[in-house]
Amino acid sequence: MRQKHGWRADVPAVPSLLHNQPDRIPAAVQARSRQARQRYARVIVVYGDCGTGGQLDRLLQAEGVERIAGPHCYEMFANGRFERLMTEALGTFFLTDYLVGSFEPLAIKRLGLDRHPELAQDYFANYTRVVYLAQRDEPGLRAAARAAADRLGLPLTVEQVGYGALELRLVEVMER
Repeated sequence: MRQKHGWRADVPAVPSLLHNQPDRIPAAVQARSRQARQRYARVIVVYGDCGTGGQLDRLLQAEGVERIAGPHCYEMFANGRFERLMTEALGTFFLTDYLVGSFEPLAIKRLGLDRHPELAQDYFANYTRVVYLAQRDEPGLRAAARAAADRLGLPLTVEQVGYGALELRLVEVMER
């Protein structure tokens, strides 16, 4: 998106595994945003609430740091389709380009399924399908999404979404 919109911006990240411990997200984002404020006049957090229960927004408000709107990346990428997708099947396991590319270390190894594949039945018993919210239309990513769904024993639906509302919301914030 930086090149597409001609933005001169750095995108320092926090570890994605924090999604497994959302109570740690605010402190990590605070530390990263404080580092960024030492170098930049403006800091924008491109991160959803992601299960912090509003803690992230309260912290950022106290720090005077902007955040793009949105509860989590699935809602942002799906750009108005998320509610429909959840209504169609409450037991939906979502994948993004990042999760497709990191499925083995984040899902399989982190959950111990590489050592105990029988646990997949317990972990994913209530899921009914996998929805891949594809940001890029790449055959390799689609194949990896298919492999992930097959590994979970679930049917796959692919929704080509691009960057959806994430891009729209970021453009809105950047233009202020």
